[in-house]
Amino acid sequence: MRPRVKSALLWGAVGFMSFLVLIQGYALLEGPLVSITQGATLAVGVAMVTTACAYALEYRIARWAARRAESQEPNPNSNPEAETETESRKS
Repeated sequence: MRPRVKSALLWGAVGFMSFLVLIQGYALLEGPLVSITQGATLAVGVAMVTTACAYALEYRIARWAARRAESQEPNPNSNPEAETETESRKS
């Protein structure tokens, strides 16, 4: 299984379980919102949407993060705190 597919499926599982926890928490506080069957059906829908979104967006977010990291590489001369520390060490 390709890593991208595996990652998307795992995010779908997280969405599925998170939605079930949300429904159960609401049921404990306020009373049942939906039946168990309806909750499971809704959770499967949430899992499918989460899986599709994760698969579609993962590479875009990774590419954006990589470009952002490249453009923000640390430069000790541009950090005012680093300059202050360097000057205080010299004296």
